[in-house]
Amino acid sequence: MVLTEKIESEAVKQAAYLIANSARTAPKTKGIDDLKIVLVQGEELTKLAEKMKKLAYERKNPRMLRDSESLKQAEAVLLLGISGGKSLDFDCGACGFKTCENFKKTIRSEGKDFKGPNCMYKVLDLGIALGSAVKTASDLNIDNRLMVSVGIAGRQLGYLKEDIVVGIPLASKGKNPFFDRKIPEL
Repeated sequence: MVLTEKIESEAVKQAAYLIANSARTAPKTKGIDDLKIVLVQGEELTKLAEKMKKLAYERKNPRMLRDSESLKQAEAVLLLGISGGKSLDFDCGACGFKTCENFKKTIRSEGKDFKGPNCMYKVLDLGIALGSAVKTASDLNIDNRLMVSVGIAGRQLGYLKEDIVVGIPLASKGKNPFFDRKIPEL
């Protein structure tokens, strides 16, 4: 006899591979794939939640504390990241420069949470991959939510070093633990 919790946990772990694959195969601008994906489970997942809690208190950010608490109910987290420093030579100006040549010459720097400036098409590729991933998670009935706060903590822990990182916690519960959450007091 297998307990329901064991079945749910195993389902999330198996689904995580399909969800990551969905992100990997999502369309990319010019067919150039610069997406990085990491699966976080077990002890690393606990470290991630603790890092978020620490950041919440440092930043006086109760939403990050809420996210760290709900992350404790996740079986796994997918971190998706992109390095946005490569120009795709469209000269669109969305990065704030008139030409891609000017963008390429700029000195990129670390911001509060991410590195920039970034090519809009690289950021768009990350967004499409994230959308594809959460769509697949939904199709597989896996509880999920996009969380920038998880990406920030994952990046600070060095799980991914890309310029922008977003996390997708995954769970299988009777009620999605990543929605309808109360914002705690700090």
